[in-house]
Amino acid sequence: MKDYAAARKEMIEKQLKARHITDGRVLAAMEEVPRHLFVKPALQHEAYDDNPLPIGHCQTISQPYMVAVMTELLELRGHERVLEVGTGSGYQAAVLSRLCKWVYTIEALEALSVNAGKILRECGYDNISFKVGDGSRGWPEEAPFDAILVTAGAPDVPDTLLKQLVLGGNLVIPVGDRFSQTLKRVTKTESGTKVERHTGCRFVDLVGEFGWKKL
Repeated sequence: MKDYAAARKEMIEKQLKARHITDGRVLAAMEEVPRHLFVKPALQHEAYDDNPLPIGHCQTISQPYMVAVMTELLELRGHERVLEVGTGSGYQAAVLSRLCKWVYTIEALEALSVNAGKILRECGYDNISFKVGDGSRGWPEEAPFDAILVTAGAPDVPDTLLKQLVLGGNLVIPVGDRFSQTLKRVTKTESGTKVERHTGCRFVDLVGEFGWKKL
């Protein structure tokens, strides 16, 4: 049987620290969370490889490095209420749950939301709320949020999400066309927003009223 704990340590050293992920809390969370439980059994031996993996329904679990980058950009300290748009496998929600007070995660595909919820509950992650719906609309009933993470590519930064972000909060989102995006961190300020451009990336589409329309 593969030594998953050793594989996680190797992932931390060779994929994250080597690419300048320095937030100790993020590194500790990713060393703790059993990524292999969030992929299909046939792919568990690849769970800690340096690439995304399919999870069904034309969706993927993101590359570990991308999970780390996006999480680090949120600058979480432990007290935050975080909105995640795009539950997917549930892995990113698990990592966030180790770093904040509560995670609110939205998924458009009910089958993915149900499966992620089952895995997360079985693993003992009990500070996560789930919703099935249009993630581009956010979760107004639970707003405002201290931080927002979008795990799907959008044509623009949805204003509806910015409205649900607290002053001083960070929104991390891939923005671009349907083939490539740039990871952006948008910080809400008293005078508007501060936008930082980070690494290039490629995510599945954020489909919804304030994202991409279905083909």
